Amino acid sequence: MYQKGHYGVSLLVFAPIAFVLLLFEHAELAVVVGATMLSFAMLPDLDHRVPGIPHRGPTHSFAFAALVGGVFGAAGFALETAAGNAGALDVGTVLGGVSLAAAGFGLGALTVVAHLLGDAVTPAGVNFLWPFSTRTYTLGLWRADNTIANYGLLAIGVFATAAAVYLGAAF
Repeated sequence: MYQKGHYGVSLLVFAPIAFVLLLFEHAELAVVVGATMLSFAMLPDLDHRVPGIPHRGPTHSFAFAALVGGVFGAAGFALETAAGNAGALDVGTVLGGVSLAAAGFGLGALTVVAHLLGDAVTPAGVNFLWPFSTRTYTLGLWRADNTIANYGLLAIGVFATAAAVYLGAAF
């Protein structure tokens, strides 16, 4: 997929999260999660810019998702520690008892997985299990450069997120 298609898939993955966060009156957190997912939606494609890393290789795997999740989790832990020590944050009331480290890990990993899902619909597919397997998984629905598919995914993602926001705020 191209950038617009990946944004659409990220929004599709984000929509149910937005709904739940809004349902529990965490609008600010929903904005942060959505903005983060969109900001890092293209992260696995950094392999285009790093010599020696093949496209849809290591950065297009669950291992990379775990690595990014670990980095986000460490950032969440550092933020939680710093804010907790300053008395500025009670995570139990913000995230329902889920630590920022765990939430950060989930956010980082899910952001990468959303990208992988977007690439898995193309004929080239994704090796989710790298380095343990060489098998490529694909649905082969359309080529990555398919303009209609990319804009269609973006439109569906925007619609799903708008519906989630509307419904989450209405209840």
